[in-house]
Amino acid sequence: MQRFDWPELMRAGMRGLGLKPWEFWQLTPAELQLLLGEGSGLRPLGRKRLDELMAAFPDRSDET
Repeated sequence: MQRFDWPELMRAGMRGLGLKPWEFWQLTPAELQLLLGEGSGLRPLGRKRLDELMAAFPDRSDET
């Protein structure tokens, strides 16, 4: 049986990802793993890349 290191996961989620406690506890272990970039070989989306995507695909208010 695999056990979770809850203190380490809480540090990663709340300090590392900036999640609020209630946000952390609403996540499934799979969702937390995805946010931490584990298993996929990809890291979570950083602010710089988010800004690039927002500039490339801005929200438009004229769409119906």
